[in-house]
Amino acid sequence: MLKQPSEKYTAFPPINIVDRKWPGRVITKPPLWMSTDLRDGNQAIFEPMNAERKLRMFKMLCAIGFKEIEVAFPSASQTDFDFVRSLINEHHIPDDVTIEVLTQAREHLITRTMESLQGARRAIVHIYNATAKPFRDIVFGMSKAQIIDMVVASVQQVKQLASEQPQTEFMLEYSPETFSSTELEFSLEICNAVTEVWGATPQNPIILNLPATVEAATPNVYADQVEWMHTHLDKRDSVILSLHPHNDRGTAVAAAELALMAGGQRVEGCLFGNGERTGNVDIITLALNLYTQGISPDLDFADIDAVIRTAEYCTKLPVHPRHPYAGELVFTAFSGSHQDAIKKGFAARKPGTLWNVPYLPIDPADLKRSYESVIRINSQSGKGGVAYILETECGIVLPRRLQIEFSQVVQAYADTHGSEISPTGIKELFQNTYLEPAYVLEYKDHELFYQDNEQGIRLSVIQEGKLHELSGVGNGPLDAAVNALATLDIHVKILSYEERSLEGSHNGSKARASAFIEAALRHEQSGKYGVGIDGNIVTASMKALVSAVSRSKNNKKFIVIQD
Repeated sequence: MLKQPSEKYTAFPPINIVDRKWPGRVITKPPLWMSTDLRDGNQAIFEPMNAERKLRMFKMLCAIGFKEIEVAFPSASQTDFDFVRSLINEHHIPDDVTIEVLTQAREHLITRTMESLQGARRAIVHIYNATAKPFRDIVFGMSKAQIIDMVVASVQQVKQLASEQPQTEFMLEYSPETFSSTELEFSLEICNAVTEVWGATPQNPIILNLPATVEAATPNVYADQVEWMHTHLDKRDSVILSLHPHNDRGTAVAAAELALMAGGQRVEGCLFGNGERTGNVDIITLALNLYTQGISPDLDFADIDAVIRTAEYCTKLPVHPRHPYAGELVFTAFSGSHQDAIKKGFAARKPGTLWNVPYLPIDPADLKRSYESVIRINSQSGKGGVAYILETECGIVLPRRLQIEFSQVVQAYADTHGSEISPTGIKELFQNTYLEPAYVLEYKDHELFYQDNEQGIRLSVIQEGKLHELSGVGNGPLDAAVNALATLDIHVKILSYEERSLEGSHNGSKARASAFIEAALRHEQSGKYGVGIDGNIVTASMKALVSAVSRSKNNKKFIVIQD
């Protein structure tokens, strides 16, 4: 049993605001967004991203529409320093994107940080120091005056070093770390001092970032704190008021939304709420919350699955199946009453009208998703990374159920061999599993014909080294092929079928078609996927069908790859 909380904890004191304004306001426009995925998010994962993964994440953040991206803590490691240099030297930064770097308010760290930015067109230098009383008394042993003197000296140093790099347009951001647990009067005093020393003007504003470094109170308290600062700051027209909520109490999104009503103009956070402890505020949720209120967030999540694949690949963290908007199951209804209401909502909806489908706060199609009334899946960690590799390296976009099936194949192989599988190994494993399975049945060729207004097929297959010439008719090529296989005593039913084009060139090949077939043998309830790729979609479908049959009849065959 938990102890009585009064023995250790006490409620956060209320903020004395006589006439608070934020409860009567609504958000009418998106904030300025700043992604900290490559810094705060990167330092909070089991295995920090290498240069290749960081660059993939950076390019995706740019494509989504972030104009400010905190890319590194360059004084903390050579890896981070080198990444900043590579972004600048290799011209990866779009003209409309500003990179941001973080440093503590310490002289040698600031020097190293400014060195990393040599040659940048535009950059934000983000200085921070902890300001709450426990840090002043226990960690630093410094008075309020000493803390202010240290920060002022750091700002002066940045200002001097910036003047020595006239080719770069510098902007300053200051964070009183642990703001939400700091006395408001002291936060105000130190922020005003920084604003004055930097010489902020409406034309050259300063960013004052107010972190809920450890979420310690209900969201309305954070909003009160932000409104108090908003109404008391000097040179308010020269300040961009920024928010950085963490999620220790699970209310970071609510805290950010209320704080925007209270005067916040900018939000720092991570995709999917990644970050220290319980994470930073989830920018995807914040942005799509705005979208469902008729406000364009100025961030593009129209293909949420592509964002998921890249994020899971880069961070090696799975997206929770119940994650708002992005989770696998958020557009899935298992309850019969839910399914019925959703079905009726779709049937009643007319084009051009407001979205009003029961149980679905957003149209799945806006995120390139679909509503699924019944789905039999288990969420498997790593499937996003596997799917991402196949898409980016081979141009193959797997159906969602095939992602899950193949991720289990990859996981079983990794468990057996006790090591990770490289992208090359994943491609080879996919080839050996689906495109060239250990053949029980091998496709040779086919010829289509018509018989009595039905589609006919002459299908040549090899079974146990013997060539068989089969024939069948049906309502289409696949149905005819299924009937042809029955003459060989192979009785199969098709559970699902998808076809897609492989546009562009992969390994020098021309555009091709891919077919994905989930099929089960007679008396089996579940099936296996087969995949076929060919310049002709019918041929690809025949290959996929034979692949599925081979896998169903020989599903315990051990697969070997050279990795």
